Amino acid sequence: MSKNDSIKKTLDDVRRRCDVEARLRVDPGGVLHRYDDPLDREIVGLVAACIAFGNVKTIRSKLEDALVRIGPRPAESCGPAALIKRMRGWKHRVFLGEDIAKLVIGARLVQARHGSLGARFKIDWDETQNLKESLARFVDAIRDAGKLHALVSGRRGPAHLLGDPRAGSACKRLMLYLRWMVRPADGIDFGQWPISPSILLLPVDTHIHKLSRNLGFTRRHDLSWKTAEEIAAALAVFDPKDPAKYDFALCHMGMLQRCPSRRDAARCEGCGVQPVCVHWR
Repeated sequence: MSKNDSIKKTLDDVRRRCDVEARLRVDPGGVLHRYDDPLDREIVGLVAACIAFGNVKTIRSKLEDALVRIGPRPAESCGPAALIKRMRGWKHRVFLGEDIAKLVIGARLVQARHGSLGARFKIDWDETQNLKESLARFVDAIRDAGKLHALVSGRRGPAHLLGDPRAGSACKRLMLYLRWMVRPADGIDFGQWPISPSILLLPVDTHIHKLSRNLGFTRRHDLSWKTAEEIAAALAVFDPKDPAKYDFALCHMGMLQRCPSRRDAARCEGCGVQPVCVHWR
């Protein structure tokens, strides 16, 4: 068996063994499955992805609180002034309730103009055929509609809530959102946007970055757009039509395993990718 065949078999085994139901109970993406209306799901997914910083339990708690305040129909539950009022007192890291309200307001306006956020992203993709630029235009549209720009006070939250693809970072949170919306419906993601999943990059966080380096997908040390492209290109060898399908299982395995990125018999025991890890091959 070739090295690539061994890695593919290992990745497929990790994906097959992933307890999706259990992991969705703690993953921010699990919340999206409560919403049947695709427009509501777009809004919930955008909020969930944009606040996906830090401990996953804290993220879920803050997301649940925000959604209670927003209301049962996030795409239309209340007007802008009422929404801003409802979100007062909410806080997560550098973000305040006002920031989330403006994000939702901007996203609703884009939905109203184009029919859905997915339709707007499709326009940008069709015009550019470039993921970075189409995503940047999509972000610009929501940011402008919701007036999500830095305040006079210089507070980072409003501008930082939506990533800036043109700045060169991996844009992990935006890639997470695209994965939810674009990848085929498989009990994790929803496949509700008319875009080929072959264009997706993985949401590169510390867990995916460590595993990717240990599997030889990249040698880069930074969480940059270029790093995300290298990782996606490596995974496309195993499934060119859907390279991001491995993200959910690998990320949760990384969170559970707490990879030391070195040969450590105790901590590496039970790791799904140990047989093909560069530290153990």
